[in-house]
Amino acid sequence: MNGAAKGAVIGGVFLAMVGGTAWGVYALVDGAGGGEPASTAAPARGSGPVTGDEAARTAKAFLAAWAAGKDREAAELTNNAAAAQAALAGYRDKAHIGKAVFTPGAPEGTAIPFTVAAEVAHDGAAKPLAYASKLTVVRGETTGKPLVDWQPSVVHPELGRGEELRAGPPPAPPVKAVDRRGEELDPQRYPSLRPVLDQLRSTYGGKAGGRPGAELWIEPALPDAPRRTLLTLAEGEPAKLETTLDARVQAAAEKAVARYPEASVVAIQPSTGHVLAVANHRKDGFNAAMEGARAPGSTMKIVTAAMLMDRGAAGADQPAQCTKEVSWGGRPFHNLRGFELPGGADFATAFARSCNTSFIKRIKTVDDDGALAKEAREVFGIGLDWKTGVRSVDGSVPEATGAAAAAAYIGQGRITMNPLNVASITATARSGVFRQPVLVAPGLDGRPLARAERTMKPAVARQLVQMMRLTAASGTAAQTMAGVRGSDKGAKTGSAEVDGAGSPDSWFTAYSGDVAAAAMVEGGGHGGDAAGPIVAAVLNH
Repeated sequence: MNGAAKGAVIGGVFLAMVGGTAWGVYALVDGAGGGEPASTAAPARGSGPVTGDEAARTAKAFLAAWAAGKDREAAELTNNAAAAQAALAGYRDKAHIGKAVFTPGAPEGTAIPFTVAAEVAHDGAAKPLAYASKLTVVRGETTGKPLVDWQPSVVHPELGRGEELRAGPPPAPPVKAVDRRGEELDPQRYPSLRPVLDQLRSTYGGKAGGRPGAELWIEPALPDAPRRTLLTLAEGEPAKLETTLDARVQAAAEKAVARYPEASVVAIQPSTGHVLAVANHRKDGFNAAMEGARAPGSTMKIVTAAMLMDRGAAGADQPAQCTKEVSWGGRPFHNLRGFELPGGADFATAFARSCNTSFIKRIKTVDDDGALAKEAREVFGIGLDWKTGVRSVDGSVPEATGAAAAAAYIGQGRITMNPLNVASITATARSGVFRQPVLVAPGLDGRPLARAERTMKPAVARQLVQMMRLTAASGTAAQTMAGVRGSDKGAKTGSAEVDGAGSPDSWFTAYSGDVAAAAMVEGGGHGGDAAGPIVAAVLNH
């Protein structure tokens, strides 16, 4: 494009001939209704699949109307005029985006990519904004016309349903989150911490004493969801916010989860309950490490074993029959690959080899349908409304009977956990005392911490540690834990079958010294397949 042509773009529409098709570059005028776009004739009614020619004409008309500030005209070229008009008006009036140039790319069937080069200006502060987006043209269900399939991502690729762009002073001042040693937790270096850092800013920005600047951000659809900053127009004054995280452990966790898709891990210090690391590697950006709710598989046997020993229904050195299969409540349960242990095996070996049938056979000796739920709540603190400093979901262990109780004993059925919950279970097993996990010290905002009703019996704690050490030394976790440094270490593997999934979720939890960690990989296979190496890497930070 020569200099004269570039000048013609500002304040109107410049049409170029590309491959014999009228295409163009469209400049957003300042204020609604100013300037005349290229022809925006309404698309004609048609039938059948949208053709490439129809998609190109519709996209051209839509972008030209948007560029001219004719929000209603552009919106009527979409299949959701009300939502589109509100979003396009907000682009100008709420996000304060102007001087925008829309440049279409080569059509991809009925999808038209385009780039945006714009400026965000507010109260004397201005910054350039550049990004790429895409629109798709579909056949109108009632009109038969080719229309832009309206999605918030047309306006900006990071916008989700119900979200919108905003610019101005942010509701919460910026914060400089630091780890336990004062090292800054930069989201560029620790990318999976971004949702956690956004929540910290939203919750503590005002309390910590910072001063807001000016930003372009994504306003979330849900009132308690954090805002996501896209561009800083004017720097504010960040407040320093101390966290319990450990940058060295966090770096190891980030690197470890990056090896597996849909992976999450949490590390906790058993002696304090401090969260040392939180990392996720997921397509959806969800903090499954702290907010997920999935069946934990055999990692739940830590709680089940504690309950059985607590009630005198088992002991580490007591005999434990481990058959290939057992039926309970009219449903058959089996061990992985149908293994069994020879007669004379003890309960510690059944735990270390993760024998499902040994645990289920003990249901009748407990004679209390709510025993597992009580142990989880009263000793391990599960379901006590943890206030960690950021959003987190407590584990759930509902009371159950019959086949549901048998499934619960081995971490299936209606039981749900996330890596935070399971890491806390391991930390409690390691120390014998539940300490509610925290990521921000409660003294900052005076929030109460959950306290378990009772501590684990010393004899139970001693046997539980013994069994976890045996699992790490010669049980299902031996191969993974062989490479973990230190002599004081224990573990438990788990795999959880998910309806409709081709492969079970992989779970693994372990401790080494004063660090406990748990990982989950959705569809990752058995415990040591994917989750195990993640935990081992974190423990070896």
